[in-house]
Amino acid sequence: MKRFTKILILFVIAFILGGAFVADQQGISLWAALTGNEEPATVETQPQTGTITASLPLAQGAMTVADIVDKASPAVVNIKAKVQVNSISDNPFFNDPFFRQFFGDQFRYDTSPRYETGIGTGFLITKDGYILTNQHVIENAASVTVQLNGKKKEIPAQVVGQDRDLDLAVLKIEGNDYPVLPLGDSDKMRVGEWVIAIGQPYGLDHTVTTGVISAKGRPITIEDRQYKNLIQTDAAINPGNSGGPLLNLKGEVIGINTAVNAQAQGIGFAIPTNTVSQVLKDLISGNKIQHPFLGISMTDVDDEVRTELGLNSDIQGVLVVEVISGSAAAQAGITRLDVITAIDGEEIESGSHLQQVISSHKVGDKITLDIIRQGKNIKLPATLQAKQ
Repeated sequence: MKRFTKILILFVIAFILGGAFVADQQGISLWAALTGNEEPATVETQPQTGTITASLPLAQGAMTVADIVDKASPAVVNIKAKVQVNSISDNPFFNDPFFRQFFGDQFRYDTSPRYETGIGTGFLITKDGYILTNQHVIENAASVTVQLNGKKKEIPAQVVGQDRDLDLAVLKIEGNDYPVLPLGDSDKMRVGEWVIAIGQPYGLDHTVTTGVISAKGRPITIEDRQYKNLIQTDAAINPGNSGGPLLNLKGEVIGINTAVNAQAQGIGFAIPTNTVSQVLKDLISGNKIQHPFLGISMTDVDDEVRTELGLNSDIQGVLVVEVISGSAAAQAGITRLDVITAIDGEEIESGSHLQQVISSHKVGDKITLDIIRQGKNIKLPATLQAKQ
């Protein structure tokens, strides 16, 4: 009993002084350590430094974030785009000759054009000065300039190719031997993998943020743009980041930062590089990119649509609301109130799914649509046209 009391007192003193008992891998109990019935294993520990750190094993070829930033930053550029905006001279009253004759010069106004400057990010993809960015960064720009990392001088840039549907653009600056960023395979990235974003959010030059891939294949709509296959990440992406690279831990670009959800925290989006690789040659060459187009307005089949049309509860697809005149759908004989349930045997789940299926084809491809029309199942062949 006395021995137990002494051990208990020693235990209390050790607890107060911050000591600890460590059990071995065989699971020696605290009671055994106290009573001495079993000899606790000796564990060597490193001196405490006041902080606790955790590390994750890096994949083969992976680098630290600092290494990636050092290598990638020289190829990341800031973009400024000047866009002409409406001025007072565009007011129809001031442009009316009768108005000016009646009031004379008492309403003076500045007739010179006014410009607003937008900012964005891009990155060099070739040593001779081709830069990849978002189309919305340079849309309707009267002039575009580029600022290299660590340089104060702004370099004039030419827009050589752009596509509004994909929100991609390629710029060209004069010069050679520029640092470049390699494009990786976005399809190989998994949800939960670490990514790094570099850009100039709110004009803060070369800001670095990190996070993970939260989801893949996200279809979202921002203003009048419909994105079909975006990477979602919780790496902070803010205005000014648009067009910047989203990097994996090998320093490869796997996405182009393109949008944020202003109503949420920690939700950003990027265009996967595999979408870019399909059209990059056309963008650099300045060729117009052709997108396959069916030519319908539609809505998802839900319970209300099923009730109105008398469809079975297991029917999925889209309800055709409008058919565009002269389109592939019109030529195929698709009519309003048709229900498209499948394309080439693939069941259609929603409008966004139908768009993905159409986008996976090329202009001129022939497809077969399964349709329910007035309760009857029919098949209609269609030849996809280019979107105008």
